[in-house]
Formats: sequence, structure tokens, C-alpha cells
Amino acid sequence: MAKIQQLTTTDPDFEQQLRALLAWESVSDQQVNQTVNDIIAEIRSRGDAALVEYTHRFDRWEPANAAALEIPAERLERAYNSIPAKQRDALEHAAQRIQAYAKHQKMDSWSYTEKDGTLLGQQVTPLDRVGLYVPGGKAAYPSSVLMNAIPAKVAGVPELIMVVPTPDAEVNLLVLAAAHIARVDRIFAIGGAQAVAALAYGTESIPGVDKIVGPGNIYVATAKRAVFGQVGIDMVAGPSEILVVCDGQTNPDWIAMDLFSQAEHDEDAQSILISPDAGFIQQVKASIEKLLPEMERREIIKTALRERGALIQVRGLDEAVDVINAIAPEHLELSIANPQTMAKKIHHAGAIFMGRYTAEALGDYCAGPNHVLPTSRTARFSSPLGVYDFQKRSSLIMASAMGAAHLANSASILARGEGLTAHARSAEYRRDGNNANTPQQEDECCGNGCCSQ
Repeated sequence: MAKIQQLTTTDPDFEQQLRALLAWESVSDQQVNQTVNDIIAEIRSRGDAALVEYTHRFDRWEPANAAALEIPAERLERAYNSIPAKQRDALEHAAQRIQAYAKHQKMDSWSYTEKDGTLLGQQVTPLDRVGLYVPGGKAAYPSSVLMNAIPAKVAGVPELIMVVPTPDAEVNLLVLAAAHIARVDRIFAIGGAQAVAALAYGTESIPGVDKIVGPGNIYVATAKRAVFGQVGIDMVAGPSEILVVCDGQTNPDWIAMDLFSQAEHDEDAQSILISPDAGFIQQVKASIEKLLPEMERREIIKTALRERGALIQVRGLDEAVDVINAIAPEHLELSIANPQTMAKKIHHAGAIFMGRYTAEALGDYCAGPNHVLPTSRTARFSSPLGVYDFQKRSSLIMASAMGAAHLANSASILARGEGLTAHARSAEYRRDGNNANTPQQEDECCGNGCCSQ
């Protein structure tokens, strides 16, 4: 029998119960931190030699040398050609939809020119090199390859370096096929904190990157946190989450399976149902009992539902909105009659799945939007992974002579107010014409005739 907590917003201690339900300590313990710090130090000091040793120690195979850690491009193509046609077609279909969605996110440079000829704008450029961590072994996710690599390529990243652990020297063919489809540039058979460190600092064989993205275990997450600042990272993700809101009119078996879809990830995953219909909540509970024995990962689901799951009764859908925004879920399903109306009231959610036919699982694989989403209430201030995470922005400023003179007044006053005299005088020189005869003066003219006035 699957136990799952039942709450109602009319309980006097509901807010306290909700806080306890949502509590998740993602900070690694002291032992994990120490292990990760030691690994990073070894990679930084011994490079490839340490990588080879860690691969032997953790993945149970011994590469002849560091060069043997790289998986050649032709192996990706062979994997693509060797998988069943149905799998190949599904990967291609998903890739096409992810790419089409990502193209809408791409930012372009822009600028505008003021009346006095001063130009202001923003120059958008892709990152030079990005590292993609992909879980290996039992946790092999070709969908994550597509979701992380395709937006980077749409952004224009010229070099994408993928790392994937290979326990017992085995690589998942679907992962390699996905890398081929996504046009990953280089792949190395390494994983764990050592792979993150290699990407962050570089070794003799592995080039250092500008940003590291992709999911991993607690050691990977801890390593990403440790190297942040040396490189950028996408996020430090917690367990998967789903929050389903239902008005009682959807098939309860559908809702139960939606709750299972995230609970089956691991024992720490969180699945929550919110409904104003007490009778429907009991129907879903019955569906859970009926369907759970059919699940291959039923023990994981059972543990996740018992430890972090909940069925919450609210007084109405308006109150449901308040609870949703308090939870700030990774995945939000609005299985109600008018989902678009409610969606406009949602301030905090990683992805919103609207309508009775929109299963969260579609978003995990092939709907188009990215499945890398903020967890553990970070949707309050974070967004899904997208093309914009692989682009950076530089401000553009080109003052005309007249514009410089105008801006110098305010700059001088503010700079002297802060006690920064050199700042003030630097601006004043342009205003007062102390550098009027410098060679740059003619080149800097905007061409609108204002410089000679």
C-alpha cells in the first residue's frame, strides 16, 4: 500500500506543514565537499594523469593514456546508424522541435542613436566553448543531450565539449546517437567531479570551457558549485518535482500516472496534487493503489510518494494559485477547464503544462521547450535553460562630441560626490575641449554636423 500525505488549507498549521513538505537540503555534507575538493586539486595539479587514475578507480576500466578517453566522431555516427529506426526517428523528431523552439529564443544585437549622435546598444555574442555533462551508466539520458546541446548550437557556440562517465567502458548508444544529432564537437569518456574539474580548469588533453551545463549526482553538483566563478554553470539542481492542479474532471488514472512520472526518478523526487474536490482526491488515491503494482520502479515511486508526496485540498482554484506560487514548482500541470487564464496568475513555475491532454512527460522529451528547469523553489528567481544561457551581452556606448559634453555635467557632479576626482576630470576633459586637437576627434565625429556646432 502506498502512503501519501494528505493536507488541507483549512488546517490551522497548513503553512507549517507545507514548509516541512517542501524543505530540501541540497547542500552537500562535509565528507562529499572534502572528496570533491580533493579531486579538483588533483586534476588541477596532475591533469590527464589524475583523470586516467580516477577513470580506473571509479569506472572500473583503465585507459591506455589520456588520448584513449576521447570518443571519436565516427563512433557517434556508427551509434546513430546502429540504433533501431524508431529510436532514431524519435530522436530526430525531438531534436527538430527543440531546435525550432530554441530559434525563437535567440537574442540579436541592437543599438539606437540619440539626436546628438551618441550611439547606445547591446552586442550579443555566443560563448566560445561550453562543457556538457551527461550522466552515464544506469542513468543514461539522451534527451538531456538534446536539451543541453541544441540551444548551445542555436546560440552559435563554436565548440561544445561533452563528458560522459563510462562504467566498465560501456557507453549508451542512444546517448552517442543524440550527440551526433546535436552536433557535439568532442566527447570524453569521463565523469564525476573529475570531469567537472577538467572542464573548468582544462588538462593537457581536455580544453577548459567557459560554462558547464547538464545534470549529475551529488558529487557532480557539488563540483559545479565549487568551480562556479572560474566558469559559469547552468544551475545546481535538486530532485525532480511535479505539481498537478485538477478541478476533478480529469481521469484520475491520468493524474496518478502523472504523479508517478516524476516520482520514478528517485526517492527524493516530489509529486503533489492540488484539488478543491475532496472526492476526486480520494479517486486519485485509489488510482495510485491500483496502478502502482504495474510500475517497474514501484519501490522508488512508493518511497518518493511517502517521503515527499502530498494530496492537498484547497477551497477553490483561486486559493490553488496562492499555493502554487508558494511552492514555485519545477513542473506545473494545470489540468483544468481554463488553464490559460490561470497560467497568467502564476508567477513562479519552471514550466507550465496547460490542459488535460498535456502530460509533463511530453515536455521531458519532444514538446520543444527545455526540460532543464529550476527546482527547490528556485523558480522564484530562475528560468528554464535556453539559448540565452549560451549568449552573453556587451554594452555599446559611443558618445558624440555634443553627447559627451552633455553627459559630462552629470558624470562630473556624481563622480565628485563620490570623491572620485579622476572620474570627474576624465569626463570634464571631453566637455571642456582639452583634447579637442587629438587625432581621434575627426574619426569620432558622428557625421551629423553636430560636432562643428
